[in-house]
Amino acid sequence: MMSARKSLKRIRRLFVFLTIILSFAAFSVQAQTRISLPKTGFMPEDIAVLINEDDPLSQQIGNYYQQARHIPESNMIRLRFSSERSVMTPQEFQQLKTTIDQLTPDHVQAYAVAWTSPYRVGCMSLTSALALGFDEKYCSTECAPTAPSPYFNAPSQYPATDYKLRPTMMLAGTSFEQVKALIDRGIASDHSFPKGQAYLLSTSDKARNNRAMSYAQTAKDLAGVFPLQILETNFISDQKDILFYFTGIIRVPMLETLGFLPGALADHLTSAGGMLTDSPQMSSLRWLEAGATASYGTVVEPCSYPQKFPSPAVAMFHYALGATAIEAYWKSVAWPGQGVFIGEPLAKPFAPLLREISPGRYELTIFSPRAGRLRIEKSLSAAGPFKLHSRQQSIRRGKNLIHFWFNEKSDGYLKLQWY
Repeated sequence: MMSARKSLKRIRRLFVFLTIILSFAAFSVQAQTRISLPKTGFMPEDIAVLINEDDPLSQQIGNYYQQARHIPESNMIRLRFSSERSVMTPQEFQQLKTTIDQLTPDHVQAYAVAWTSPYRVGCMSLTSALALGFDEKYCSTECAPTAPSPYFNAPSQYPATDYKLRPTMMLAGTSFEQVKALIDRGIASDHSFPKGQAYLLSTSDKARNNRAMSYAQTAKDLAGVFPLQILETNFISDQKDILFYFTGIIRVPMLETLGFLPGALADHLTSAGGMLTDSPQMSSLRWLEAGATASYGTVVEPCSYPQKFPSPAVAMFHYALGATAIEAYWKSVAWPGQGVFIGEPLAKPFAPLLREISPGRYELTIFSPRAGRLRIEKSLSAAGPFKLHSRQQSIRRGKNLIHFWFNEKSDGYLKLQWY
């Protein structure tokens, strides 16, 4: 009997404790709606998902992605076409693109493609054809330069608005289990600020090693941001802390021994990595199967122009700013017409994180590729005017933890900005 009474008391104490916690959580949500942070990357409402309803795997992937990322139903675009080929003709694509354009809400800034084949349109990749529109100026059959992307290394977070361009990434894989694991990795990476390494490999493959000439400058530009190793070797093995892996070689050995952190970007400069399902070299899908969250490869012969492949420095810089994987990767390729982007588009491991650590006391985590300043402004009205709330604080390269107090009754609204 005594034991039963003690158990009842414990249950009551637990109930009271949970009630306090839930009340505190509700307060936190209410207070945080009054604190605005700058947008650093795409949100779920910014992306439209393309599904091929004649492909059961595409339906399964698209529906799971919508649920997992909370994509609005109005952003789900359902199509019907034959998927049993790698290449779509420009004429077929144009008919499909007309339908996609009609169904895409005006506010959408990017596309996620929920299939693996087809991955190519004529001489262009599917992702570039969807983003830029099919145009032969974006590809070359004579080992020549191609038209540049206006989105390369751009500060814009609204490419559809600013450049009439919607960057596209394929949720690619050979099974639902593989793509589900990819999506789950992307979600797990959000605001995680992983402490991983960047591995930049200078290989013995002279025809494919031309990005190596930029590695020293990359290390200098990103010093204090990411731990970065430049290695003269054809591969690495048994490393479990990989956040970035950039190399140039036909096939990358020992992928099965590696550990990629959620949000990792990885690719190999070679001619046919973007031939996802029928490559005579190593398909870029192998990176995703090994645990990377996004990758890239060319679908037709690019002739080793470094501009047709990701710039490691640019990709890492924009990722560190808090951009999503699709933004960081797309901004890193100057001539993307012949290359396909694959992975989980919305992964954002370095996006800022705000949380209430005790009543009225907040902690802001910011990651930055450069030194700067944080400005906190206050207004009694959501419409402003906002005035400086406290002295500006310094932001250093890498991870920053910033603490401040906020009382919604007396402080009203806060606006946080850093530059």
